[in-house]
Amino acid sequence: MRAAVFHGSGKELALEERPLPEPAPGDARVRVVACGVCHTDLHYVDHGVPTAKPPPIVLGHEASGTVDALGEGTLGPPLGSRVLVPAVVSCGRCEACGLGRGNLCPEMQMFGNHRDGAFAEFVLAPARELVPVPADLPLEEAALLADGVTTAYHAVRRRGEVGPGDTVAVFGCGGVGLAAVQVAVAAGARVVAVDLDEARLKIAREMGASEAVPVPRSAGSGATAREVRRLVGGGGADVAIESAGHPSALQEALAAVHPGGRVVLLGYSTEDVPLPAGRIMFREIEIRGSLGCRRADYARVVEMARAGTIRLAPLVTARLPLESAGEALQRLRRREGVRTLLLPGESSARSGARS
Repeated sequence: MRAAVFHGSGKELALEERPLPEPAPGDARVRVVACGVCHTDLHYVDHGVPTAKPPPIVLGHEASGTVDALGEGTLGPPLGSRVLVPAVVSCGRCEACGLGRGNLCPEMQMFGNHRDGAFAEFVLAPARELVPVPADLPLEEAALLADGVTTAYHAVRRRGEVGPGDTVAVFGCGGVGLAAVQVAVAAGARVVAVDLDEARLKIAREMGASEAVPVPRSAGSGATAREVRRLVGGGGADVAIESAGHPSALQEALAAVHPGGRVVLLGYSTEDVPLPAGRIMFREIEIRGSLGCRRADYARVVEMARAGTIRLAPLVTARLPLESAGEALQRLRRREGVRTLLLPGESSARSGARS
């Protein structure tokens, strides 16, 4: 099979031929239809973030496809079934898993990090973890549900506890941030979208954001938070979702919520961030981390996408064959578009890039 292989930070992905993986008992082999390209992948390639499994490793953790084979004695979806491969799989045995918080499982494994991922024609996954995809939901676009959209759902609904009548400021309107906008709107919240990019803010408005705040180039100055507070009134937002993964965005998010408000850290950053401890204490501001999504919530998010409550098509701004994985990463570096899908079953000779 063909795979785009990561050989270490600072090196571009290499398109290679690899043996077809054989599923062990309990595993399924999935023929990958689409895999989203995420900033996490860029952290490995450009920013020196180490993968848990040393290179060489196949990246890619946001995949959809069809069941191609099952390990001996494995009970799982029938061959040919349309499925999502969740970004992270848990052990199913530990205390966290027993409490329904498998996203915090100490033995969890992430595709493209702990084990080979889906920048390839095939990927192996535990059969019990696969998520069915309805026939009336486009399978390519459904790949976004494997990570970006479900991650946003968990941040907004589980960690942010957003509900009807809340005001929510979403800082960072990339793929995950725009999904967070949609989830918050679906929960009945009034949403303010914040980003550097006017094009992304336009999409956020189309997805239901009531207001859009462009970030001034002097990010971190407090001007963005002041504008959010002015727009929503009442001293600030009920909840701020920090999806940019940037220290200045977190500082603005903290300044944008009212006393007693919540800030959810959704974006990833390797940097330490100075925090206004006195303000956090005096105003009882909560800061909550958010990682992935509980397996139990996947079916709910799939149904929201099937019903059109969450729109996937506007989030997909490019579809590229596997051999164009390097171009997909370049799009991320340039902040071009929202989400790029790699389509391992297509080649540039056959189809070319699609948007």
